Amino acid sequence: MKELLPIGSVVLLKDGKKRLMICGRIQRKVGEEKCYDYCACLYPEGIVSAKDLFLFNNEDIDRVYFVGLQDEEEFRFRGFMEQRLKELGLDTSEG
Repeated sequence: MKELLPIGSVVLLKDGKKRLMICGRIQRKVGEEKCYDYCACLYPEGIVSAKDLFLFNNEDIDRVYFVGLQDEEEFRFRGFMEQRLKELGLDTSEG
């Protein structure tokens, strides 16, 4: 299973010009089946509107500028999320 970055992480996507802050993980667009690793907003602006959110996957990240908070609660939630994804049969492995 690939390691997902925590909420609050700031990244630059390949061919990107503006940094993004991760504000959600394992997301889908309304009406689509495809599942993305992350949902993010512009940094430092934040969420201005839902239409300004970006969906992308780990392999789309060019550079990580900041890794969000990783504490006991984050690690517990990450374990829960990984278990649920496994139960749902969602492919979260790299490659």
